[in-house]
Amino acid sequence: MKEHNSLEQRKYVVGAVATLIVVVYIIRLFTLQITSDDYKKSADSNAFLKKVEFPSRGVITDRNGKLMVYNQPSYDIMVVMNEATGHLDTLEFCQALNITKEEFDRRMETIKDRNRNPGYSRFTQQLFLSQLTDKDFSMFREKMFRFPGFYVQKRSVRCYQSGMAAHVLGDVAEVSPADIEEDDYYQPGDYIGKQGVERSYERQLRGEKGIQILLRDAHGRIQGRYQNGALDRKPKPGKNLTLSIDYELQALGERLMEGKIGSIVAIEPSTGEILCMVSSPSYDARMMVGRERSKNHRLLSRDPWRPLLNRSIMGLYPPGSTFKTSQGLTFMSEGVIDERTPYPCGHGFNFKGLHVGCHGHASPLPLVPALSTSCNGFFCWGLYHMLNTNISKYGSVQNAMNTWRDYMVSMGFGYKLGVDLPGEKRGLIPNADFYDRAYKGSWNGLTIISISIGQGEVLLTPLQIANLGATIANRGYYYVPHVVRKVQGEALDTTFTRRHFTKANRRAYDFVVQGMRASALGGTCHALAHYDFQACGKTGTAQNRGHDHSVFMGFAPMDKPKIAVAVYVENGGWGATYGVPLGGLIMEQYINGKLSEASMKKAESFQNRHIAYGSEDR
Repeated sequence: MKEHNSLEQRKYVVGAVATLIVVVYIIRLFTLQITSDDYKKSADSNAFLKKVEFPSRGVITDRNGKLMVYNQPSYDIMVVMNEATGHLDTLEFCQALNITKEEFDRRMETIKDRNRNPGYSRFTQQLFLSQLTDKDFSMFREKMFRFPGFYVQKRSVRCYQSGMAAHVLGDVAEVSPADIEEDDYYQPGDYIGKQGVERSYERQLRGEKGIQILLRDAHGRIQGRYQNGALDRKPKPGKNLTLSIDYELQALGERLMEGKIGSIVAIEPSTGEILCMVSSPSYDARMMVGRERSKNHRLLSRDPWRPLLNRSIMGLYPPGSTFKTSQGLTFMSEGVIDERTPYPCGHGFNFKGLHVGCHGHASPLPLVPALSTSCNGFFCWGLYHMLNTNISKYGSVQNAMNTWRDYMVSMGFGYKLGVDLPGEKRGLIPNADFYDRAYKGSWNGLTIISISIGQGEVLLTPLQIANLGATIANRGYYYVPHVVRKVQGEALDTTFTRRHFTKANRRAYDFVVQGMRASALGGTCHALAHYDFQACGKTGTAQNRGHDHSVFMGFAPMDKPKIAVAVYVENGGWGATYGVPLGGLIMEQYINGKLSEASMKKAESFQNRHIAYGSEDR
């Protein structure tokens, strides 16, 4: 009986073990055939070669159709690691590509590093070497049959017509792991816009990839297209961009800013289109193309003069006296002054022991001549009366301050304007909370009087200063400034076609325009008086630890304006020294389509006039 029970138990144990073995085999088969795609990839790799066809990137032209960025063919060397494991004459391979053995080993290790190449698979093509020229490729092609597992992929590389407008155009480079993680369109070795419009209009410029599925025999030789190409997909080229930039105007601006640090920005007031955007020092856009890009980018990033910085939208500066136009608009719209209100200026603002200096001119005087002569006293008194003597209207200095701040924000200050370029800075417009924290609640208009003349805590970008000129030219509204005028086959984003109205009233704008025109006729911008168009302007001399900055903001013609300009030259001294003459040349070039003979000589003179900067000026 006991023997029978023992046999029965052993039968169950054997059966259980057999069942367990069967279950393990079933699970393993399920894993291999259903869950894991390793064998599928291996089989597909042996039978098919999926060849990506890259689209041509959209070309970029200026507003008049002049070609600025285009494409030229280049070649990438791809490798399928599973096929390159045989006998490879590494020395011959390196000689064919003109690389070292160390570089070969480094590239192979990088391909297999899943941290740097998260999409790695030994069965699919991986980028080994990019952007070979026709000459380099022709040398490699003769010996390519000796290197199993290596393939050539044709694509294009960006070419820049000239070195100009580098900050606007941007550049294209290989995608980073973050780019791949953010958008599954990209695979390791793909290219993406890194800066400028190449970055902000990447989706429009890049197009759509195509694919060819090719059949291979047991020896890996291509036998033709799978199903006669029925499953192939042709690439769709990227969309072309038409910039609002005027090539000739941009060229003039870059010439004028040679040897100087700063920016020139010009805007068409009726559309918000940016006509030129100069940041100096700059760099040659052609440096950021091809296999030398990484080395050149490294050199530029280490340059102490920071040529990669787009000062037009990233530089934060005190606007100086150009800011007085916004103060006049605010004071008149709030009823602090009218067009006849005079304020004294005894070589500046003098009150309760506080002195803000000013140059000599007639006194007292109202708004229009105060703008013409750039009177500091007038605008200091205006801010003092708004913040200190209007308590019955505002209730507190904090409420008055926040009202002032609201006017400034409505004019496009203190926040990003929304230009279609990456990296824009917002600047700084203080509010009551800002000063409550700074002065522990004990402050008034006298404490912060310098903001009335564009000093103190106020910081703007050159783009914001130019946009102020466009807003005044339009008598109270602006369009978000933008550098792309048209995208092929698309309507312009409504962000750039919608008017933004300020809090200041139209009547105030009319008097500010009169003041800016008076400045051009006989005030601080009198160098504009000789032009055959009615220019309006406002100088600025922004205080600095070293030499003062030279600033100008203006527009022309006075009626039906075509261009608004801001010029900012670091350590350039008085606004009339650099700002006004450079701004006038930019206006003349755009309005007349060329410079007069006298203006050409003046432009050459300023081009050759370099400012000596010390380390403290940077």
